[in-house]
Amino acid sequence: MRIDLAGWTREATRGDHRGFLALFEEAERLGFDGVWFNEFRVPEQPWPYPSPLLLAAALLARTERLRVGTSVLVLPVHHPLMLAEEVAQLDFQSGGRLDLGLGRGTEPAALQALQIAPQDTRARFEQSCRLLRQALRGEPLAAGEGPWQFPPRAALAPAVQRPHPPMYVAGTTAETLGFALAQELPLLLSLEPPEGAQLAQLHAQAAAQGGDAAALQARSSLARYVCIAPDEAAVARQLATLWPQLYQRRVYFAGRRGVPPEQVPPIDAERVLREQFVCGSPAQCLDQIATLRARTGIGHLRCVFNANGLWSDAQALQAMRLFAREVLPALRSF
Repeated sequence: MRIDLAGWTREATRGDHRGFLALFEEAERLGFDGVWFNEFRVPEQPWPYPSPLLLAAALLARTERLRVGTSVLVLPVHHPLMLAEEVAQLDFQSGGRLDLGLGRGTEPAALQALQIAPQDTRARFEQSCRLLRQALRGEPLAAGEGPWQFPPRAALAPAVQRPHPPMYVAGTTAETLGFALAQELPLLLSLEPPEGAQLAQLHAQAAAQGGDAAALQARSSLARYVCIAPDEAAVARQLATLWPQLYQRRVYFAGRRGVPPEQVPPIDAERVLREQFVCGSPAQCLDQIATLRARTGIGHLRCVFNANGLWSDAQALQAMRLFAREVLPALRSF
């Protein structure tokens, strides 16, 4: 089973750059398979790493085995020819250790700053995804219609990974999931909200348009918060501090959508633990992951040890070490 890391985004990326990279160098030594970084371009509040590809280049240069993924590259803000060149170069530089999560983007401020009309993002996303895939296969390109238009071009240098670096689609709408199904691209399933609605929509699209939803689901990637400690009392202490922080985060993001605080429902801890967490002692965590694998058929898990920045790097690293020592070896036999 493939076990990756996620959750280092926005405020969780602040701090010393060398120390930040060292965290994932340690993750490689511990035996984790990969790490995923997000893209937030020209945000209202700046973060240290708006470009996941530049961050990936730095980390891939300092590691030998660890894979680095994008969760996601926001395709509407990139010209597909330029992006294809950068991805192919980075795949070459890393010896084929790059994964691509691709999305349409949901940051209105970024779209406004870059003068991209929200109604144009779907066409940009779908055309760019097709062109990126062709380019990374080493195929000639042409675009006679659509948001990006250019005359026929000779093939770019193909990526190291064949037929191209692994590509995942992130999205929740029927249109995006239907596109992923038509293109036979696996999903980068979300953590909040959890993946149940996405998978239901995927199977509904398969029933409507055809396609093998089960095969696509098996190749997709799940995400879970991970709260692991030697005993249940330590786990309970960690969770007690998390619930009010998680609620305040939800209030903040709801406010950005214009939802007042009094309309944000309280945290349903039992449901959140059931749908979004791997939680407990090492033995309990292993049992929960085995159950998750059996229920979904998915063998790729992105573990969020830092509660998306609500827990410190030191706390996350302590949990990662325990997980690597007590859980990871058993998962290799799954």
